[in-house]
Amino acid sequence: MVKFGVNQSVERKEDFRLITGTGEYTDDIDLDGQLYGYMLRSPVAHGKVLSIDIDEARQAPGVVDIILGKELEADKANQLPCMIPLKNRDGSDRADPGHPVLATDKVRYVGDNVAFVIAETLTQAKDAAELIYVDFEEEDVIVDTKTANAPGQPLVHDNVPNNVAFDWEQGNEKNIQDVFSNASHVTEIELINNRVVVNSMEPRGLIADWDGDAAKMTVRMGTQGGWVLRSLLANAILHVPEEDIRVITPDVGGAFGMKLFFYSECAVTVWASRKLGRPVKWIGERSDAFLSDTQGRDHVTRAKLAFDANHKITGMKVETNANLGAYLSTFGPLIPTMAAVKVLPGVYDIPNFYYRSIGVFTNTVPVDAYRGAGRPEAIYVIERLMDTAARELGLGQDEIRRKNFIPVSAIPYTTSTGCVYDSGEFERIMDRALETSDWESFPDRRAASAEHGKRRGIGMCYYIEATAGNPTETATIRFEEDDRVTVAVGTQSSGQGHSTAYAQIVAERLGVPFENIEIVQGDTDKIKSGGGTGGSRSLTTQGPAIHAASDEVINKGKELAGHFLEAAPVDIEFSADDGEFAIAGTDRKIGILELAHRARGLGQLPENLAEGLDSEASFTVEAFTYPNGCHIAEVEIDELTGAAEVVRYVIVDDFGTIVNPALVRNQVIGGVGQGIGQALTEHTVYSDDGQLLTGSYMDYGMPRADNIPLDLLYETVEVPCTMNPMGVKGCGEAGCIGAPPAVINAIIDGLADLGVRHIDMPATPQRVWDIIQQAS
Repeated sequence: MVKFGVNQSVERKEDFRLITGTGEYTDDIDLDGQLYGYMLRSPVAHGKVLSIDIDEARQAPGVVDIILGKELEADKANQLPCMIPLKNRDGSDRADPGHPVLATDKVRYVGDNVAFVIAETLTQAKDAAELIYVDFEEEDVIVDTKTANAPGQPLVHDNVPNNVAFDWEQGNEKNIQDVFSNASHVTEIELINNRVVVNSMEPRGLIADWDGDAAKMTVRMGTQGGWVLRSLLANAILHVPEEDIRVITPDVGGAFGMKLFFYSECAVTVWASRKLGRPVKWIGERSDAFLSDTQGRDHVTRAKLAFDANHKITGMKVETNANLGAYLSTFGPLIPTMAAVKVLPGVYDIPNFYYRSIGVFTNTVPVDAYRGAGRPEAIYVIERLMDTAARELGLGQDEIRRKNFIPVSAIPYTTSTGCVYDSGEFERIMDRALETSDWESFPDRRAASAEHGKRRGIGMCYYIEATAGNPTETATIRFEEDDRVTVAVGTQSSGQGHSTAYAQIVAERLGVPFENIEIVQGDTDKIKSGGGTGGSRSLTTQGPAIHAASDEVINKGKELAGHFLEAAPVDIEFSADDGEFAIAGTDRKIGILELAHRARGLGQLPENLAEGLDSEASFTVEAFTYPNGCHIAEVEIDELTGAAEVVRYVIVDDFGTIVNPALVRNQVIGGVGQGIGQALTEHTVYSDDGQLLTGSYMDYGMPRADNIPLDLLYETVEVPCTMNPMGVKGCGEAGCIGAPPAVINAIIDGLADLGVRHIDMPATPQRVWDIIQQAS
């Protein structure tokens, strides 16, 4: 085994730099002559903009410019495009009411962008913004997901009837009705997938720097990949060729999907820099994040399962109202439709399926992908259905799943939603989780909790995820003169540890010293293309691309080594254990780094070897990967206060081949923390007039370290994926997919003897206490 190679818990390469304060985030960067931008936001949720008076603000000290929407409109630069086309059930296109960079005639949520003030200092920009007078004529507001499309509700957009952005379906509704008519038993639930605020550690921000002489825009910005952003800026805002824009992404302090998208602050900052010919910097504050970062989830769902007399599922029907907020975000319509539907049947053999998703506009912050992006919402539905059905049918949580799992013998298995599960051993993994959790002795732990005045419940979730995103990625490997090996990649780390995992792949394949390998990311001028990071795609696309580029290095190396060792390339063998090329059966050999040096000194080389060992390769995934696993949560509930605490947690995951077990474990536990947060503490609340009532950490229940139990057991079972040469499956979003249903199922189990069958997230002490009182 190569030291620091694959399947080893190598310490992260990036950690020393980050924990010693030598990392570089967007706000650490300052350019000569830079100006500062400040966004004036709407304090009302819905209203006409009668007038905007900026005369006094323009005269304030340090003010350089104040940009309004009408100025952007005149330059055809006042729209943020939505990238997701979608057809309604009747074949028509989804609604497209537009998304202004800066509001002109109307504001549609608290935080909507009204004016951008640019000054010599940030304080001057803030002070000037207070002098702007906006005359609003307030209008009625709709914030409720469930009733947004009901007749007579206020319209967010006058040209979108009933606030319906789209009405999308998959499956045959008539067929599913016949299935349910013939069912032996039907389980039906209505549930809420609560809205969450992303709250990445580092707020959004950017610096735009226009070089008039070169007619080139450079944007330094925390992103999950700069290529989509470059395209949107070029085509929607600046109207220039894409190569005239360079996006540099420094270190990124958390993203969770939210930093994939195209925001007003980015568009207007870049546009202002070109107008003024000076760098312009905008850095969001925490209050900006609550009011302007895309938020996640926010579904109201009605779902049911049909069973035959043998407790086998015969059909599934799901209808969802998905809140999109006031505007269509960059990928917003994708999440509750094509992203969610892929895994709605979970890991169960469900022959008949129907899903209808209605996207609704409300006077709230726009909603888009948040860690898991549709898959947590989908798994919450199926796993709550399975738990409810088990209680109705008198089956154990494990028993009902075992009866309905897709068997190993049926894999590859095409689901009723069209996905092909290429690998998976679901019953085996559940059995391992049951064993690890000591499921059989749970009654003893329940009794022990009761002695201390606590109710104890146990809950299970078996999740499956479909990785997503751009299917293609490229990797370029270069051998530098100082013995460094640089690997240029098109994904973007925001804390996951890409530099470590990717370097392990190169070390494993090429035998290059781990410390010599440097990962290059986040620069659209240095890296010609990239799909960015999202949908747990990084290792499943970028990993095989690095693997393929390494193979190309080896192939070139055999030809070059043959030249120096005076042997035919077919007689050259390569050993990754020591990074050497050798003539088969002899001791004549040359190290890969020495070979790279010698190749530079050669004169004329064949065209395919003109760049020495430097190589590039692309990889396109043929199909998604399907990471899966079983989560088992135990909770204790204080009946007097309603407080629910997760006291024990077991995870057994199948991520295929594991590159770095420590990185995977940390990713999963972080995701579980977010999932527990959604289940127990996080709740975005708007008042009836559209004010965000949970707009700071004083009011919003961020999960904390003590929400994650110390008694957390984590294991993996490697069932290699067949759709890529490395056998890997994505892991980054799994934790927050499995945790919410596991925790909620456990709470219901703890209250089941009171007749409680359902509780919506978040299961706060107040909500749990109320349900206990009602049941009592």
